[in-house]
Amino acid sequence: MKAVVLTGIGQVEVRDVPMPRPVRDDDVLVKMGAVGVCGSDIHYYRDGRIGDQVVVHPAVIGHEGAGVIERVGPAAGGLKPGDRVAVDPAVVCGRCDQCLDYRPNTCRDLLFLGTPGQLPGCLSEYLVMPARNCLPLPEGMSLGDGVLVEPLSIALHSFKILGGRAPEKTGILGSGPIGLSVLLAARALAPGPVYMTDRIDDRVEAARRAGASWAGNPDRDDVAAEIGSREPRLLDAVFECTGDPAALDQAVDLLAPGGRLVIVGIPAAPRVSIDIHALRRKEITVFNVRRQRYCFSEAIDFIAGGAADPRFMLTHRFDIDQAAAAFDLTAGYRDGVIKTIIRLI
Repeated sequence: MKAVVLTGIGQVEVRDVPMPRPVRDDDVLVKMGAVGVCGSDIHYYRDGRIGDQVVVHPAVIGHEGAGVIERVGPAAGGLKPGDRVAVDPAVVCGRCDQCLDYRPNTCRDLLFLGTPGQLPGCLSEYLVMPARNCLPLPEGMSLGDGVLVEPLSIALHSFKILGGRAPEKTGILGSGPIGLSVLLAARALAPGPVYMTDRIDDRVEAARRAGASWAGNPDRDDVAAEIGSREPRLLDAVFECTGDPAALDQAVDLLAPGGRLVIVGIPAAPRVSIDIHALRRKEITVFNVRRQRYCFSEAIDFIAGGAADPRFMLTHRFDIDQAAAAFDLTAGYRDGVIKTIIRLI
């Protein structure tokens, strides 16, 4: 079968790789139809690593996927061949202390698609996954829509981690796919205005069109002054979705005393710094987001029911044989790209 393979820094090839084979009774074989190119994939493509997770080339990556069930094991529950599914990329053990404490996203033995040392990615024609990781898509949702389930699930978890106390005034730093997904979650779950930033003007405009109360470019706009003029008492929560360490200090500047900083973005470097005195003077609470937990089905329901419509993020589509061009365009932030998907059907 064909698969998209990282062969070196900035190098992508489509190669023939062995067909995966179901092993467990609950395994299903999925014919992949669409896979998104995520920011973490771009880290692996451009830098060869995220922190201490270092790519060993060649490597198949990709974790935002949807496809069609082709074969099911005897313990596959209600799934059947022909079902269209979104793939939850996190395979958890279900037995460790974290899983038993309803924290599967920090499972001690978690295996994640397309992560060095864990599982090959889903940017391939076929994928074998446990049945519990394959969630049926309702009528009206395409496989392309299914690609958007995983980033939206992260956004929903980012709000749930706040413990049910939704912010009245929200900031989102970064208007890429994750930041825009957080915006959609904020519009559904939080009552008040949402302020957004990005260094790419096309993404600033996308944030405005998607419902941000104000959006600006920190390289050109005085973000603190612009937001402060509208919210003199500052913001209740800021979601950092860029992975840029400089955005952490800006987030603290924008937060009111007692505010909440939610770190969603993934920095490329293993260590970052923050003004600890500004953090402690305001008594800011910091939340770290580790993917998602129990939000995958909810994300499907959000899209299917119209509570959130992330389809505007699907700006570019490529066939599998154009994978190198897809990665090059996405890594270069060109042509107004927000979310790129690679089609395999």
